[in-house]
Amino acid sequence: MSASAHVGATLLRDAALVLTMDPALGEGPLGGLEHADVLMESGTITEVGAALRPPPDAKVVDVGGRLVLPGFVDAHTHLWQSAIRGRGSTLGFYGWFGACVWTAVPRIGPEDMYHFVRLSAADTLQSGTTTVVDWVPALDYPVSEAYVEAVADSGLRFAYAAYQELPDIELVSKVLRDLVESHALGTAQVATCVTREEPERVRAHAELARELGVVLNLHLLEDPTDRLDDPVSVLVESDALHPNTLLNHVIHVTEAELDTLAGNGAAVVHCPLSNMRLGTGVMPVEKMHRRGMRIGLGQDGGANDSGDMFASMKAAVGLHRAVSLNASAYPDPEQVLYMATMGGARAIGESERIGSITPGKRADVIVVEPRALNFAPRGDWTAQLVFNGRPENVTDVFVDGVRRKRGGELTGTDPARLVAGAEAAARRVWL
Repeated sequence: MSASAHVGATLLRDAALVLTMDPALGEGPLGGLEHADVLMESGTITEVGAALRPPPDAKVVDVGGRLVLPGFVDAHTHLWQSAIRGRGSTLGFYGWFGACVWTAVPRIGPEDMYHFVRLSAADTLQSGTTTVVDWVPALDYPVSEAYVEAVADSGLRFAYAAYQELPDIELVSKVLRDLVESHALGTAQVATCVTREEPERVRAHAELARELGVVLNLHLLEDPTDRLDDPVSVLVESDALHPNTLLNHVIHVTEAELDTLAGNGAAVVHCPLSNMRLGTGVMPVEKMHRRGMRIGLGQDGGANDSGDMFASMKAAVGLHRAVSLNASAYPDPEQVLYMATMGGARAIGESERIGSITPGKRADVIVVEPRALNFAPRGDWTAQLVFNGRPENVTDVFVDGVRRKRGGELTGTDPARLVAGAEAAARRVWL
């Protein structure tokens, strides 16, 4: 049963525009409805339309003049990486990993991990993201407990992709079974890494993911040097490519390899700001789109610097226009907004539950105020969400029907306390 089963009804009244992301409900590919209401009951979207009649006990929220859309889906991140914010700012991919990631992780105990994850989760939530897919490095069980507790306390919907080296692979099942699957908003995934020197690792993780019936989640061809491992061939040989495979970054990939990935139904996640910051390249999203691949948008933790999905959407559009010298390049604002919502839900295999404001789906909904200095006056609101939107324009956030942001402020959260906790944790880690 959902943790939100006790939540009463909420009616969002008279939105200027509801972008449902469901073409069957409204106009155009994004299913737009003007002057529409959204009714949520017990954590579920039950009705969408004009002048809906709320149940007698419903809370009515006036969203007149504002925009309503599904919460963003961050299809690839590392919430713990607030621990390394501002570090390695001039380093490339593997230099940054060595100085930041591989240095920090062994130093982070349960208490400090809780503070870092809780801070990132709040930052992510306040910007309008309601679902995250978190690729989690190999951690001791007590640290994993603190990690999951922090995400759960934030109120985010989350997929937890657990990684362990082979000697400790049993910890993956234990963490997913005992900590993640017992949480109403948690979904289990198995994380892996792929190298030519250790093909048995990805083979074992792929087998475990199949046994558990969950997504296999990995980074692929992010840095040019990754080609030395011929990782796509390793994945094929390990029977690790299928519709339940989620591939992050996928930059230095050949046409033939794209055919292989697409032919096996794998999904991909584009992380533009992270790859720009680390100088690793540009994912060929237009080629993937032409092959019919499912494409989500990811923040990628510390190398993205914040949880601002608006910034990632803007970067995704601008980056591909810049490298192609084509202002009509894929993705355009409409396409990237879909990528950040329903596209992400499809990529992670959750499109039956989230990603659109469709009756029967979970009530993950955000409200955006366009009557702001950075947003007004009205032109093309879809384009403005991508080019003008900022986290402060998000007035309300609902996850599973629970109001996690109200009137521009997170509910049940003390930001100053979260910052103080993370600052103290960082001092301990970086002594």
